[in-house]
Amino acid sequence: MKLETASITSAYLEHIRRKILLLMVLIAMVFIVAVYAVTQGTYEIPIKDVLLALTGNAEGAFRVVIANIRLPRVAAAIMSGWGLSLSGLCIQSLLKNPLGSPSTLGISQGAAFGAALSIVVFSAQVFSVTAFAFGGAMGATLVILIMARLKRLSPEAVILAGVALSSLFASATILIQYLATETQLAMVVFWTFGDVARSNWWEIGLMTGAVFVASFFLMVLRWDLNAMSSGEETAKGLGVSVEKIRISGMVAAALVSALATAFHGVIAFIGLIAPHMARRIVGDDHRLLIPFSSVLGALLLLTADTLGRVVIGSGALPVGVITSFLGAPMFLYLLVRGYR
Repeated sequence: MKLETASITSAYLEHIRRKILLLMVLIAMVFIVAVYAVTQGTYEIPIKDVLLALTGNAEGAFRVVIANIRLPRVAAAIMSGWGLSLSGLCIQSLLKNPLGSPSTLGISQGAAFGAALSIVVFSAQVFSVTAFAFGGAMGATLVILIMARLKRLSPEAVILAGVALSSLFASATILIQYLATETQLAMVVFWTFGDVARSNWWEIGLMTGAVFVASFFLMVLRWDLNAMSSGEETAKGLGVSVEKIRISGMVAAALVSALATAFHGVIAFIGLIAPHMARRIVGDDHRLLIPFSSVLGALLLLTADTLGRVVIGSGALPVGVITSFLGAPMFLYLLVRGYR
């Protein structure tokens, strides 16, 4: 019996070591793609100068381009992908619904409505657009949470309410666009495309802080999330405060996705696809699922943005277009193939 237990323990530890090694490989891939992304654009930079810039030894035009243009874009892609995938994972785990994401709950559409309202009705500047977009995203979350709390909605009903709210915000945004001038309409359409090139270091720092706090929060709750994956009754029997964790987790997920959407526009499918990819690799254990989802989300968004810059050298192709083109077929593939 002891030998059998030792064998099982050894096999489990070996399994964990393999997954950690794979995680290190994915992190290395993020770094490699990031370095390559910094070299690409209308002004190509040799990899040697990129590495010198990362160590603070670059000079002249290379240093200006890397520090002020390329690195902020790469950092924004990494942190936004991390945050959106973490938000999608949190929503899917808390609601036990594979279709859970910032888009299906109306968070992204709420941000788009806030941005359109700011541009067309209030003729707002960039900072005000960001504030209105953030307010729209959090307002959509607040409506969902109030409905879930007052009407005791099931997790499935919460998703349906989010879909209905998404349709409402999308219709309101279209109405605002109809009333806009040509210039305002162009601004609204450009904002909704999704683009990580518009970030500055202050926004990236704020996004990074929110993502780190949300990641720490979810890692603290990893055992509770594992218990909830077995069902609410099982989780309650193990002493998990399901309702409290669900509300706090939804607020954390909404905060991160609202910041990402407010700063970079609507970026579709990252929050939906990355957690599914991670589950296919590591299963439902949130000790591994959280870091894998985060790294995969960062890698997906960074790769999509880099691909957009390689296809169109000027960098004019918004990353939201790329993620939509790549995300939809990938999600259909996951649905057709199913889980092992």
